[in-house]
Amino acid sequence: MVALSVLDLSPIAAGSTAGETLWRSVDLAEHAEALGFARYWVAEHHNAGAVASSAPEILIGQIAARTRAMRVGAGGIMLPNHSPLKVAELFRVLSAMFPGRIDLGLGRAAGTDPRTAAELRRGKPLVDPDEMAGELDRLEGFLLADPPARGPFSRSIAAIPMGVAPPDVWLLGSSDYSSALAARRGLPFAFAAHMSPGDAEAELRKYRVTFRPSARHAAPTSIVSLAVICAPTSEEARRLAASAELGWLHFAQGLRDLPMPSEEEAKAHVDDADQAAIREMFRERLIVGAPAEVAERVMAIRRACQADEVMLMTHVHDHEARRRSYALIAEALGLDKKVAPPARAVR
Repeated sequence: MVALSVLDLSPIAAGSTAGETLWRSVDLAEHAEALGFARYWVAEHHNAGAVASSAPEILIGQIAARTRAMRVGAGGIMLPNHSPLKVAELFRVLSAMFPGRIDLGLGRAAGTDPRTAAELRRGKPLVDPDEMAGELDRLEGFLLADPPARGPFSRSIAAIPMGVAPPDVWLLGSSDYSSALAARRGLPFAFAAHMSPGDAEAELRKYRVTFRPSARHAAPTSIVSLAVICAPTSEEARRLAASAELGWLHFAQGLRDLPMPSEEEAKAHVDDADQAAIREMFRERLIVGAPAEVAERVMAIRRACQADEVMLMTHVHDHEARRRSYALIAEALGLDKKVAPPARAVR
């Protein structure tokens, strides 16, 4: 049986508020755990009014508090946006509260536009690839081990709280840089095939064959993330996908504050030639269909990539259709339901 997990950007649907959206993410995480999903990751994005995922560390705590055993984490924290010490402290707190359940996925992209990135970094220039490895060194220095006992007025710096088992650290990416760094550092690696589907197989193969064992990881471990929409019939799945396509088209055109369109908006929209080309690019990244065909395509990609786990991102306008999409995929791929469905957290 394949291990499945969830990636969530908390997209704000037309007619919904940011608060409703974030509580729906909590509800979806509870639902995913009940279905047997292995982990639930939330992402970091900034200056985009269409998504509510600007502070994943807050949402991780809310989700972990309302689930029982599923791993919860960031997919990811954009490390160049933050002080390594602060990231270490945030995830030490989460690990202290939810031991053995927290993942820290790290990316080197900004998760936003260049001007917003500069604001987040307080004018610091963007981190080039050579600097990312140094930032990772600093983070691991704070995160993975406590300093020896400190005497009075010690000048050393420790990430607080101390005495906490660290979270699992993953590197995330959609490029050859990220896969090479993960292999060189002996870290688990998650490839964003929902962004660069054509590169997934080659980069995950390269990661496996160049992996160097580390103190915490003796062998390579990989995730491939896919954008998926599933419904009882192919026709319904395609109808649901139309709003996701239009939402992505808006984002590609720089319209970052428009919410996820409804099915009615998507049906009424008529593409011009340029928009049709952009939409076709997005369709190549998206797996849409009835349960059997979605399961077949997911498993074919997983086999080709030899991934240990498949992470699914399902963004549609209707929350109940989103819940159902994950349930249909879980059933089609034979997940074991591990816990009783919890009380709904939607507000």
